[in-house]
Amino acid sequence: MDLRQLEILQAIAETGSFTACGRKLHVSQSAISRQILLLEEELGEPLFLRVGRQVRMTPAAESLVKLGQRVFQDVRDTVGTITDRTRTLRGMLRLAGGMTVCLYVFPPLLKHLRRVHPQLDVRLTVAAAGRSVEEIRSGRVDAGLLTLPVDESDVVTVPVLREELLLVTRPSHPLARKHRILPGDLSDQPFVLFEPGSATRRVIDLFFLTEKIEPTIVMDTENVEIIKAMVKTGLGIGIVPYQAIAREVRGGQFFCARIEGHELVRETGWAYARANRVPRMIHELLTAFDAIKGRLQLAPGKALRIRKGPAP
Repeated sequence: MDLRQLEILQAIAETGSFTACGRKLHVSQSAISRQILLLEEELGEPLFLRVGRQVRMTPAAESLVKLGQRVFQDVRDTVGTITDRTRTLRGMLRLAGGMTVCLYVFPPLLKHLRRVHPQLDVRLTVAAAGRSVEEIRSGRVDAGLLTLPVDESDVVTVPVLREELLLVTRPSHPLARKHRILPGDLSDQPFVLFEPGSATRRVIDLFFLTEKIEPTIVMDTENVEIIKAMVKTGLGIGIVPYQAIAREVRGGQFFCARIEGHELVRETGWAYARANRVPRMIHELLTAFDAIKGRLQLAPGKALRIRKGPAP
């Protein structure tokens, strides 16, 4: 058994077929089949059950995939230890985050990383928290900036942000004329919200449950820009992180407000695979984030002023 065979097994597990595995690793399907056959002969156990054109992993193969994940993580840790001895941070840093993070947090972070670590190659993946965690656990992503909580024993989480969620409407909406927005004012309103099951949506749904509001939801999506676009068209009102609308609120394109008696907050944090030591690359990432955190517009001032713009 060698590392290449473990890499092939992981690729088959990820892609679901020998053909797709070959494309991923840039080798022929026959070469993939040959390596699997050699491994099966060595182990005396079948690794795949072939049903038509589909292949299904046996328990033996699943055990080897988990072994491969541990082995490759050890390899990355060892390489990280060697890298730590050099002054220049090199290599590839693979990050994951949701749409809002990629739009409003990663740009200043990447700019700072390029300045302080010019030889670092950063790659980004846009993904929901659940998928990001799986990518981290499999070793395909080094760290994710995710909405918490993340309850996985093999993943470390470091809370770093508390983002305020605010009601957002068009400036011409009747709610924009109110000096205070009460929970009861929202009972008959149509909403455009984040997708069900997300940590952000759970914060919003808990508010609705607490206030015994049965919201009319005309659309839900994981994309904050779609929410903003639909609010601008008048399809409904939204509840979004302040940093996603800060510029438009200042420009009079949106009205936003806190809901009286409630502070809607979502917590965001870094997540990375648990290991015996924190790799230097992760340490430098957290340091870089601390350097740009103060530039993020996470919440308006305590005395949020209602801004009205011209009717569209």
